[in-house]
Amino acid sequence: MNKPKLIVLTGAGISAESGLRTFRDSDGLWEGYDIYEVASPMGWQKDPALVQNFYNMRRKDVMNAQPNIAHIGLAKLEEHFDVHIITQNIDDLHERAGSTRVLHLHGEIAKMRSELNETELFPITGDIQMGDLAADGGQFRPHVVWFGEAVTMIEPAILEIVQADVFVLIGTSLNVYPAAGLVDYLRPGIPKYIIDKKIPPIKGSDYHLIEKPATEGVEELLKLLVAE
Repeated sequence: MNKPKLIVLTGAGISAESGLRTFRDSDGLWEGYDIYEVASPMGWQKDPALVQNFYNMRRKDVMNAQPNIAHIGLAKLEEHFDVHIITQNIDDLHERAGSTRVLHLHGEIAKMRSELNETELFPITGDIQMGDLAADGGQFRPHVVWFGEAVTMIEPAILEIVQADVFVLIGTSLNVYPAAGLVDYLRPGIPKYIIDKKIPPIKGSDYHLIEKPATEGVEELLKLLVAE
């Protein structure tokens, strides 16, 4: 018998409990940087070394972080559901926790690509240096979607979300588009859950609200979804 399809949309709140902060914690500053200086094509054109160093530091942070019990709990749900995670996060904590189907909307910090070609990706766990060039002659840059760049994974994400039998939203403010618009593609009548320390405003009153941090909320979700 086929397992029900469980779609989980995650944001920064799930990784925050592993010690990874985001610019939304600090009024548009990310670790002391103006976000548009380090996360936009204009910032890259103006000072690529600054951008490169910023993401090298973020990569170190991710490599030093560990999946928390929320990440691990979602991986365990694969025993009972066909779990597909759509994440706005650029870290690999879902994968390291054991989740096998993860779609990254905004790229992955552990991958790099030529600035001339966004389709060919290469794994990277250390630093990318200025002067590290791809075969096409382009400077290597982090495989991260910056403000002003197309979110090319949004179409595959829509194809996933329209098939959901159960939907869970974890740790996202629903402020960033087009990711925030994904919930509009859910089929009516399916079970829907929100886990967040502060429940974001959302259309519809048919969500089961779990107003807790991700770690506590996923623990509660497991009890609700998996019969003892």
